[in-house]
Amino acid sequence: MTGDSEMLNEMVKWSREYTRPWKLLSLIAGLAFLIFDSIYSKIMDWDIPISVIMGIVTYITAPWSLRVIVERRWKCFPIMLFAVWFSIDGCYCLYWYYTDPFVLKMMRSYINFFTCLFLYVTCALIWYYQGSLQELVKDVRSMFHHVH
Repeated sequence: MTGDSEMLNEMVKWSREYTRPWKLLSLIAGLAFLIFDSIYSKIMDWDIPISVIMGIVTYITAPWSLRVIVERRWKCFPIMLFAVWFSIDGCYCLYWYYTDPFVLKMMRSYINFFTCLFLYVTCALIWYYQGSLQELVKDVRSMFHHVH
């Protein structure tokens, strides 16, 4: 029973983090940028659905992945590696495999992998903080106050 209550507490904590207004607004801003880029860049493999899919998968997995590393939760490391890969390459491959395999064959490159990895890490850093925007500002001010 203790394991079930711990898991429930963990789920409540994460659901609170995923629904924080500042995180949702940053997700919406990021999705808007990706969608805008997909419309105006005219890159064959970058369309609106893949922008939304990769953006949401990253939103769900990136902060957790960083937390696994920071907290040294090595038992979760293999799952974390899978989550990172799936977010930056796996869901892309699945989408294009079923949408247009020709596009997948022509456009998939390791350059995209590293670009997406950089964006994934950036998102993980943005969404890593657990707390409200007000708490974040307070903590940053406190940190700078102690430096001086």
